[in-house]
Amino acid sequence: MPDRAPRALGVDEFAFRKGCTYGTVLVDVEAGRVVDVLPDRPSETFAAWLKEHPGAEIICRDRATAYTKAVREAAPDALEVADRWHLLQNLSAAVEKACHQHRDCLRKRAEEETVTEAPEVAPMLLPPTELPRTQIIERTRHRYEDIHRLLEKRWTISAIARRLNLDRKTVRRFRDTDLDQLLASARERRPNGVLEPFKVYLNARFTEAQGEVSGTRLFLEMQARGYRGQTASSTHVTPVADPSAPHKPPPRNEQLSNSRSQRGKVKH
Repeated sequence: MPDRAPRALGVDEFAFRKGCTYGTVLVDVEAGRVVDVLPDRPSETFAAWLKEHPGAEIICRDRATAYTKAVREAAPDALEVADRWHLLQNLSAAVEKACHQHRDCLRKRAEEETVTEAPEVAPMLLPPTELPRTQIIERTRHRYEDIHRLLEKRWTISAIARRLNLDRKTVRRFRDTDLDQLLASARERRPNGVLEPFKVYLNARFTEAQGEVSGTRLFLEMQARGYRGQTASSTHVTPVADPSAPHKPPPRNEQLSNSRSQRGKVKH
């Protein structure tokens, strides 16, 4: 690595081990090659590198505040720009949000097209009424705010752990880690309850079909409604029993199998 940084410097995080250990990769944007790799991603590490390697006029980065802090501290005259991937990500998120905000207009338009066009044309697939929430992100943000609010009041680690019912290691991690890094780690984990918004629909389909519907078909139907989980998740749903529905005896083959198993248990 030369003593000076490239004129256009790209910076981004990467995973040594996904969800556990992250570093920082530095790239010469104009030459298209890696110039250095940093062992972690705090702002202090990147700021120290910029001080040792001056000369960056343009710094291309993501939206992480840690890198912004380092640039303002060690290279205040450099021009900060957003990289192409995050611009496209922001655009796609904005389009998705707009589609959900205007789903009533889309539904009306889809119904009009269904009436005017030929019957064989499939109607427009609309976005679900509500996007599945990522509870782990909100929980991480609130926990960070609670811990730092008590730290500002000069509470000890042990007192905070007792107050919030947390382990002291967890309190120290939230004290010593930037919020962006905590949220990035939380995004790597699978959100709890990914199937929750679709359980009502699944139970209705089970009741309508009297249990005679394939898991593959349910999975495709849920995908059309915004489900992003794995195929096997649909097999874990047990429909809620309707107490008013008449009892339906199992097929004869199943009755024979059950009676044989009961006889085997009696013999043992």
